[in-house]
Amino acid sequence: MITGTLITLFERDLTKLKGELSAYNAEENIWKTEAQIPNSAGNLTLHLIGNLNAFIGAEIGKTGYVRNRPLEFSDKNVPREKMIAAIESTIQVITDALVTLTEEDYSTQYPIQVFEEKMSTEYFLIHLAVHLGYHLGQVNYHRRLLDRV
Repeated sequence: MITGTLITLFERDLTKLKGELSAYNAEENIWKTEAQIPNSAGNLTLHLIGNLNAFIGAEIGKTGYVRNRPLEFSDKNVPREKMIAAIESTIQVITDALVTLTEEDYSTQYPIQVFEEKMSTEYFLIHLAVHLGYHLGQVNYHRRLLDRV
């Protein structure tokens, strides 16, 4: 049951992320930063793609994805369409990985220790969904504040 819920939530919010990127009037504004807004929408998007492909794709789905977290925040001017395609791919990676989980898998310890405390796979997947929602909100505000043409 939780598998279907998680897939629905990840797909919903990643689809909203694609919509946010598409809603920018000027593509270059995706990469803007200003004063107290240090992360661009582009870098937040790259971060989410890397985060989900690493923690769900590589760890659960065994995709072989290798994360370069520093590049998620230093890369600039990646074309909007390339990021949208990567989001679409990430949705499929998440779905493919999560459908392999059994109810028992959710109660087992997540394969790597990410935080100070060990956690269950269920806990960490819920954390990842919340993390996605948090950054999705930041992208929405970024667009509304900095997409001035």
